[in-house]
Amino acid sequence: MTAQRGRNRRLDTLRALLAQAREGLGINIGFVLWDGSTVPAGLSDDALAIKIADEGAVARLVRSPTRETLALLWLAKRIDLRNGTLFDLAHLRKTASTRDFGKTIDRKLALRTLLAFLFAPRGAPLPLKAQAAEQPSSGDPAENKRNISYHYDVSNAFYALWLDQEMVYTCGYATDWDNDIDRMQQDKLEMTCRKLRLKPGERLLDVGCGWGAMSIYAAQHYGVTAHGVTLSQQQVAYAHEKIGRLGLGERVRIECRDYSQVEGEAAYDKIAAIGIQEHIGIDNYPTYYRTIRRLLKPDGLFLHHAITRPSKRPDRLFRDKPADMKILTKYVFPGGELDHIGNTVTMLERHGFEVHDVEAWREHYQRTCRLWHDRLLARHDAAVAEIGEIKTRLWLTYLAATSISFERNQAGLYQTLASKRRKGPSGLPPTRADLYR
Repeated sequence: MTAQRGRNRRLDTLRALLAQAREGLGINIGFVLWDGSTVPAGLSDDALAIKIADEGAVARLVRSPTRETLALLWLAKRIDLRNGTLFDLAHLRKTASTRDFGKTIDRKLALRTLLAFLFAPRGAPLPLKAQAAEQPSSGDPAENKRNISYHYDVSNAFYALWLDQEMVYTCGYATDWDNDIDRMQQDKLEMTCRKLRLKPGERLLDVGCGWGAMSIYAAQHYGVTAHGVTLSQQQVAYAHEKIGRLGLGERVRIECRDYSQVEGEAAYDKIAAIGIQEHIGIDNYPTYYRTIRRLLKPDGLFLHHAITRPSKRPDRLFRDKPADMKILTKYVFPGGELDHIGNTVTMLERHGFEVHDVEAWREHYQRTCRLWHDRLLARHDAAVAEIGEIKTRLWLTYLAATSISFERNQAGLYQTLASKRRKGPSGLPPTRADLYR
């Protein structure tokens, strides 16, 4: 009876605190607790609500009140949403700020609730706790391969459930905001080829080539000979099968190789690096840019496509990752770091490049990630059958969080076109008109 009284007391104090929080912040969302009770009482069955599956979830948050704890509870479905998605939660309107709420909350009630749950059982262990600590990549090719394999070797069948028909896993390009993912990725491949001014017979290096879509498209539509490199064995296997099926074996070569180990001097007319810099690590940027410069012909073009985040002053603060990004790089993209566009341009110039064009695609990536999320959600059961519920939920969360971050302008994405710096004409057209023919 004493234990039951304790559980009842914890429930009563939590209900009271949640009711006060809901009213104080002015948010139109309810709560469903593990005993079936709701806040507010009589909450409609079709109302958007946060579900708390057990008192141990609250106990864990009390003992470790971090975003990582919350994220792992979410992955375990011990905290969940009813009648909505993370997008619905992110777009809730509040009538009061968090700062104002802090002034109005009953602190005695808050303290009473914290003490009530402080020594309560925490319940089942959290998932993915064995994941290695978050840290930037050292740049070692073996470490790079482990990091890439963690994310990209999940399952080709899993990615095929929600990527476009060509398996492009980078930002699409929306010539109209209503375009579907297949059209966006076709337009992205076409625009990238146009920016590189590809010509028949040229040699293209596709750095971080994924499942080979860019290399194959450029060979089919622009007559180039393409060489793609990735560190994902499953991507290589998929690309090899596709290249053979399309009869492109003499014009497209995909191999499992670290970008820094590609051999040659001035061996390529054009180089595309689409979505690889995010994996490299800031301390390894000099190796990246020196490698591109070594491989590019004197009159060649380099297209650099990468996610960024806003710059901060001083640089030391930029290197300190926000909590959300630490969670993302620990559980989804190990070793990952983002640049800011100012440093991208600076690094290009420091390593002997002339920058010709910088185009922002932030809203295009917001749209891309939202489409990916919705397609994966629609195929949820098939995804769970392929990779399990925890990883499916992790990927849904990462895609939703990324789309929301781009919507809020907390992250950006740029395509930057550059060439080796040289005297005289660059060889580029006088305007961008050829890109939009």
